[in-house]
This record gives sequence, C-alpha cells and structure tokens, in this order.
Amino acid sequence: MLSRVADNLFWFSRYVRRAENTARLVGVGSQLQLDMPRSVRFAWRPMIDTVGAGPYFEECHPGAGHDAADVDVIHFLLLDERNPSSLRTSVDSAREILRSIRDSLPQDVWEAINALHLYIGAHGERSLSRRYRIEFLNRIIDGCLKVSGLLSANVSRDIGYQFLRLGTALEQADMTTRIIDAGASGLVTPRNEDDREAFQNMQWMSVLRSLAGYQMFRRHVRQRVTAELALRFLLQNNEFPRSVQFCLTRAQSVLPTMPPRPGVDRHLNRLIGMTRNADPVSLAARNPAPFMDQIQVHLSSLHSAIAEGYFHG
Repeated sequence: MLSRVADNLFWFSRYVRRAENTARLVGVGSQLQLDMPRSVRFAWRPMIDTVGAGPYFEECHPGAGHDAADVDVIHFLLLDERNPSSLRTSVDSAREILRSIRDSLPQDVWEAINALHLYIGAHGERSLSRRYRIEFLNRIIDGCLKVSGLLSANVSRDIGYQFLRLGTALEQADMTTRIIDAGASGLVTPRNEDDREAFQNMQWMSVLRSLAGYQMFRRHVRQRVTAELALRFLLQNNEFPRSVQFCLTRAQSVLPTMPPRPGVDRHLNRLIGMTRNADPVSLAARNPAPFMDQIQVHLSSLHSAIAEGYFHG
C-alpha cells in the first residue's frame, strides 16, 4: 500500500472519531447545564483549553478571556472553520480525504460522510440554541457511528483496514482523556462548598453518559458514581471500548499486522504502562487534568512515531 493512502486512511478514521467525540464533549456541558440548579455557576470556556485550541480561540475572540460568551464557545467548538478541531472542520477534513481515496472504501461510506456534511451546513446554526442542541449532537453522533459501522462491516481486513483501526484507537484514547479533563475541571463552581462533592459526582455521571459508558459502568462496577471509580473505569477497564487502556491495547494488537517499527512499539508500551500504573484514588483526590495532559503529550509522541515510521520514512 502507498504510504499516502495509508496516511489518508489513518487520518480519515481519526477525523470521524474526533467529530463524534467533539459532539460528545459538548454534550457533557449541555447535559450538565440542564442538570445543575440555577444557583451553580457553569462555564463553557475551559472546554476550549481541553481540546488544545486556546490560542485559536484567543485569535478569533481577542480579549474574551475566561468570560467568553457561551454562544461564542459553542460556535467555536462546533462550527468555526478557523478551529482546526471543530466538529465542522473534522467532518469536512474527513470528506476531503475521502475524495482522494474513494476507491479504497465502500461507496456507502462516502454517502454517509456527505450526509453529515450537508446536515451540518443545513442545521448547524440551530445547535447554538439550547433547545435544539442535544438533537443536533445526537444526529452527528449517530452519523459518525454509522460510518464506523460501515467500515467495520464492509471493509476487507487488509493493511488499509489496520491503519483505520490504528487511527480510531489513538483518537479515541486522546478524546477520552479530553472528555475526562473537561468533566473534571472548571465547568461547575458551586456557591456552597458543602455541595462540591455532590456536584462533582454529577459531573462524573455526565462524563460517563457522554462516552456512552454509564450503563456499562453500572454493570461492571455496581456502585454509585464517584470520581475514583469513574476514573478507574475510563482509564483502566479492559472491556469498555472507549477506555484508554482498551484503546491502547487495541492499537497494540494492530502493530503485529504491520511492518515492525521499534520506535512505535516503544512509545506505545510506555503509554500502556502509564495508564495501567495510574492511581485513580490519588487522581481523584486532586485535579486529574495534569495526568490527562501527560497522556495526551505521549499520544502526540506516539502519533509522530507512527507518521515517521509508516508515512514519511
């Protein structure tokens, strides 16, 4: 397989999963905003830093700072073409990649991506309204899941499919850490300190629901949601497909089907060790954001090793 095609397949799967999880990320905030009483202060601005787009937002909205209007943040996350990780940019990037490799994937995949592109163009502005936002986000998530299902059901298990799997695994691991980060830090500020633990547990419940993991959490853990238990489940569970550990293990299972690249193995093994040895009790007792940032940095290094080893070497 040409390295250019492999690169495109890898990035196509990443963009599709990024679009889905961006919708889920905004869903965290939207659900929390609905669940919290009016006495609780809710801030959307930390989500911009969660996705690593702070400099782009400051460039688009100079001087907004932490008091940025909710509608500006939501528009930036979902629809702003100047944001390289926005929902619209991710879908459009996946669509443009697919234009150049349409012979590599089934026609149904093109039709599903194009339908998402058209839906965002026709209904995107409605998502800025709280009344229509959940409906819009659910439609995007369903569309991305349809693409994933088509890829899983209709694509031959050749080397190209392995690059699709690798891209999906890396993107989901990265976005799971970002959604954990968003749900754990700075979105909700209770006026009464005695309410902090109760509201924190509500945040973690929203994080689990946004990752479609609440029912599986109840099935595996069989306890009420707490920060420690949610972190253990989302970081280290070996059976939930969106946990960081599951995604990294899936990536590890893909590598033997590809030409050996010791640098990629080394980075991946380091990440798996970090995740497996993490202490959810300690992370829950303090802000887990720094640890999530560490994982994201190592995921970026792993991506660079993959790009150098398979696409640009």
